[in-house]
Amino acid sequence: MRQSFLKCLATLIMAAFIVSPATASEEGASADELASLLKGYESYQADFIQIVVNENGNKVQETRGSLKAKRPGLFYWETSEPLSQFIVSDGETVEVYDPDLEQVTIHNLDDRAQSTPALLLSGEVDNLEETYKVSGRQIGDNTREFILEPRSPDSLFTSLRLTFFKGELQEMRMQDSLAQLSVLSFDQIRLNEPVEAGAFTLNYPEGVDIIRDGA
Repeated sequence: MRQSFLKCLATLIMAAFIVSPATASEEGASADELASLLKGYESYQADFIQIVVNENGNKVQETRGSLKAKRPGLFYWETSEPLSQFIVSDGETVEVYDPDLEQVTIHNLDDRAQSTPALLLSGEVDNLEETYKVSGRQIGDNTREFILEPRSPDSLFTSLRLTFFKGELQEMRMQDSLAQLSVLSFDQIRLNEPVEAGAFTLNYPEGVDIIRDGA
């Protein structure tokens, strides 16, 4: 398979930035503010452009696609050619379908995978402070940024920045431990619009190889 599920989700979102250390009370307040904002997202749908940049600042990949997320735990991700791929989660397992490989891989969502940035849009956010150091800053009248640094040394990324404009998530940026950066920019955002349950089901042709990785 082109990428494992964890690698695929980890590279959804990345970029380097420097922030001043925050006090514990500031971290707690920012974590509560971000959690409150995200909990207001019963569903989130958008098109996106994902750009991946290597440690030398060179663009190594550009991908376009769409995503849908709905609480609790429902997630759908689709990228178009030339890197066509489909990812669906029900909050407990994840199916990854690679059409060009005629292969579906099914994974369990363990603790490490559940802390990936993509699942902030569909998973549990009440205990963000336990998982991340969170700081926030206001940019102008309408833009709010939050920076998340994982507390676990085993995290799939080292830093994450979420940018909201008038309460809508516009961009996610993440840096991984190899200094690879990914920027996910959203467009055509539909917030809290109805999403049919069938949107989170993969339909793939008969005869594809199905691999169960701990699921």
